[in-house]
Amino acid sequence: MIKRTARALAYLVTGPVAGLAGFLWSVVAGVLVTVLAVTQLGGPVFLGAAWVTRRLAAVERRRAGWVLGAPIASPYVPVGGSPRERVGAVAGQPATWRDLAWLFVLLPVGVVTGVAGLVIAVVDLASIAAPAWAWAVPNPNAPFPMKQLLTTVPGRFGLTVAGLALLPVAAWLLRTIAAGPARLAAALLGPGEHRRLVERAARLAETRRRVVDAQAAELRRIERDLHDGAQARIVAAGMTLALASRKLRAAASSAAASSASAGSALASVGAGPAEINISDFPEIARQASADLHDSAATSARTARPGVGGGQLGARAGVGGGQLGARAGVGGGQSGARAGVGGGQSGARAGVGGGQLGARAGVGDGQSGARPGVAGSQLDARADVELARRQLDEALAELRRLVRGIHPPILTDRGLHAALAALAGDSPFPVGLHGDPDARYPAAVESAAYFVVAEGLTNAAKHAGATRGTITLDRVADLVRVTVTDDGRGGADPDGAGLLGLRRRVEALDGTLTVSSPPGGPTVLRAELPCTS
Repeated sequence: MIKRTARALAYLVTGPVAGLAGFLWSVVAGVLVTVLAVTQLGGPVFLGAAWVTRRLAAVERRRAGWVLGAPIASPYVPVGGSPRERVGAVAGQPATWRDLAWLFVLLPVGVVTGVAGLVIAVVDLASIAAPAWAWAVPNPNAPFPMKQLLTTVPGRFGLTVAGLALLPVAAWLLRTIAAGPARLAAALLGPGEHRRLVERAARLAETRRRVVDAQAAELRRIERDLHDGAQARIVAAGMTLALASRKLRAAASSAAASSASAGSALASVGAGPAEINISDFPEIARQASADLHDSAATSARTARPGVGGGQLGARAGVGGGQLGARAGVGGGQSGARAGVGGGQSGARAGVGGGQLGARAGVGDGQSGARPGVAGSQLDARADVELARRQLDEALAELRRLVRGIHPPILTDRGLHAALAALAGDSPFPVGLHGDPDARYPAAVESAAYFVVAEGLTNAAKHAGATRGTITLDRVADLVRVTVTDDGRGGADPDGAGLLGLRRRVEALDGTLTVSSPPGGPTVLRAELPCTS
């Protein structure tokens, strides 16, 4: 209170001096610029005059800050280019002419308010100090009640009491009188609509750049997660399925080849016995024919001597020859038949042996093929199981990626339910305060969700928090979400995670503030505009 009053009195007292200096400079600068405007010196003189005027206006902004509590912000927009371009830019700024107007207005305003403030301060202080000076200026002709107050001791102390009683009133009057010119200075010297529009445009351009950078970073993150996560797992699953398919085709081809070999062997063995004939064995046939011819010739030579000895002998010889011939023929036939029979038996035995060998070979081939086919099927089944697990992992990765872009729970159940899910997944107890039925625009809900998610993650990973609180409320057209934890504090507001959140919030024309002193607690607050 005393400091504010002293500053207000200082502002009022220096007002006439500042007004006189500003007025004189305004007159001089106006004359110089007007006279030299038609010459080559007009531009440089105008720029010089504007520079001095702005310095004087800057002093006035700081002086008004004594009353307003903070200096008035600068309203100027930076300019550049050639001297001609700078002259045009400076002349085109409304702040240039408002500075000049204030310097003209300051003299009368400063004199009036300065004199008033000085009178109030002097009268009240003089009343308080009356016993110290009133005795030195006796005035017996003073009107009532001043005569009694100034010429008597009780009256002088009465003035002191009155001055002390009116001191708060005098202080209030000083502050009120000083506030008038200070507010006028803020209106003329502060940033106007032009500066606000320029600053907003610059802020929107910066926000747009940050949003573009954030979107590009988000796209790179999504591409990296897809490439290194889901895509790699899907490719691995495809390769595993291709390997299983190759193993199954190889097993099927081996089984088909074994079945075809066994079928051919059995067919050839089964047709063998029906095809066997004596003509199939020419060596045996020729040997049997030769044996029959030799037996017949022997019988004929034996019969000829019997003919020369008599009929009985002849007949006996003939009969004996016939019998011998017949016997020889019979013996030859028997030998031939025996040879053929032996050949047939040998052939049949060979065929039988071939059948047994073929059947044994087919059996061995089938027995050897079946374990290989079974092993290939088991390998293929293991590959299919591995591919299924890889696809499950890829699906889980895609789900995590979708939740990182826009959690489906926000659309289905709203922000409060999504924050409740985050609180439930947190490794430490987290309380949630807010309206469960409130719904907000999708962009606001998404930004608030990620602010809370980042705050809880940082509290768990870096701060060692044991308890946290989430507060969600709406004040006028602002949605405010606050995350508080009892961790060790010391969070870096310019860290990568918080910087990304700040860009996300600023993209909605919101603000993000972080309070994290060493030792905690950490308070993360986001305010998001919400007009719906």
